[in-house]
Amino acid sequence: MNLFFVLFLVFVVVMLVLDLGVFHKKDHVVSVREAAIWTGVWVGMAMLFALLLYLKPKWVHGHAVENAGEMASQFLAGYFLEESLSIDNIFVMIMIFSSFGIQKEFYHRILFWGIFGAIVLRFIFIFGLSAAVAEFSWVLAVFGVWLVYSGVKMFFEKGEENIDTANHPVVRFASKYFPVTSRTYGHNFTHRENGKFFFTPLFVVLLVIEFSDIIFAVDSIPAVFSVTQDPIIVYTSNIFAIMGLRSLFFLISNLADRFWLLHYGLGTLLSFIGFKMIAGEFFDFHISTQGSLFIILGILAASILLSLAIPRREKR
Repeated sequence: MNLFFVLFLVFVVVMLVLDLGVFHKKDHVVSVREAAIWTGVWVGMAMLFALLLYLKPKWVHGHAVENAGEMASQFLAGYFLEESLSIDNIFVMIMIFSSFGIQKEFYHRILFWGIFGAIVLRFIFIFGLSAAVAEFSWVLAVFGVWLVYSGVKMFFEKGEENIDTANHPVVRFASKYFPVTSRTYGHNFTHRENGKFFFTPLFVVLLVIEFSDIIFAVDSIPAVFSVTQDPIIVYTSNIFAIMGLRSLFFLISNLADRFWLLHYGLGTLLSFIGFKMIAGEFFDFHISTQGSLFIILGILAASILLSLAIPRREKR
């Protein structure tokens, strides 16, 4: 682990501390304007980081890099791919909060700790997968098959509007093994009363959020490995995407119904990435990083524009 990566982790910790300790110290409903500003901040930071990779690529690995433009392109492709796929995760989060009846002023706190957990879990997942890919190249082809399956499956899934909270596996596990109370106590995840310690419903929702992110990561992280096998680029692009996930959640949560074709666009995107990984392993067919970046942005833009251009047929 070089100095650059240590400094990047320090930067992430500092931003998290500022987020919860300064900018969102008090619970409140995040407005669309505030969400738009923070989304712009995180996208801007990601673009500055890509520029840093282009201008000072030696800082990343500690040695000279032959093609700095390729490294920056890999980061951008990984970032936009992760950001695009995270939109589907946002729809799941909206459904989770709605099903559990969580007050909107507590959304940010739950998402904050959910993303904190995702940062740790993705570190383990990404560097573990990187070691596996370095040892066994066919691992990417296996994940390619999985991504094609996941992408095709998205075309036939019917979106659900609610979750069966009582029978959700995480809720059942927490109720069985943890002392959980049905009452909420502000934004607290735990509560102590009469010498007894309890977890609140907000903690259970946090576990459900973490569980959904793990499932989401099984698709998104291998997808980023299709554009680069550099674990540092994969991790930094992932972190910038999920750090901006909270503001993106509040920005599009009120517009989710309008982007009704985005689900199919993400299915197309997963299928494309899966075929790309399979073709690269078995047929030695490769698409350039820049080409992958344009295809990713093109699929995302087309699904959004078509969603706005074609009104969704109302359910009876």
